[in-house]
Amino acid sequence: MKLRTTLLFSMACLSMVALAQKEGHQLAPYVPSPQDIIDRMLEVSQLKRGEMVYDIGCGDGRILITAVQKFGAKAVGIEISPKLAQSASEIVNKLGLRNRATVLKADAMDVDLSPADVVTLYLTTSANETLRPKLQENLKAGTRVVSHDYPVKGWKPQMVEEVYAHNRMHKIYLYIVEKN
Repeated sequence: MKLRTTLLFSMACLSMVALAQKEGHQLAPYVPSPQDIIDRMLEVSQLKRGEMVYDIGCGDGRILITAVQKFGAKAVGIEISPKLAQSASEIVNKLGLRNRATVLKADAMDVDLSPADVVTLYLTTSANETLRPKLQENLKAGTRVVSHDYPVKGWKPQMVEEVYAHNRMHKIYLYIVEKN
């Protein structure tokens, strides 16, 4: 199963990068997170079986698939690119995960994020800053927000972890939503 998943990702990734370069993205370009970084992001979030993960800018769906297969979670991916959303949905369906993972072709600013227990981000710092009011308004207290490489300005991280992978240092930021 792992080899099949890896092969599907490898084949889809090259075509998705080309698609993303043709289509403009409002919040960030499509750049897939390495699998070991995804694993660590979900570990840092302390994702538990049955919890709901929302991945904003889900690209090829690899965070959704990992959350379902490795952690027993449910997952929703939000992807603004119609072609990337369709391709990610096809991968989820081919892996037989459609009952646990969903890909929405949508703008994250228009999606109700309140069911999320964990939100994952691999956007830019400015995109995170744009999303911050939406996250603060929609997410319940205690929701974990994990960002790969880019902080959420105006929020204090509970943890920042540096991880060396794929010939460079990555940062993982963990935030816990607080309500006043």
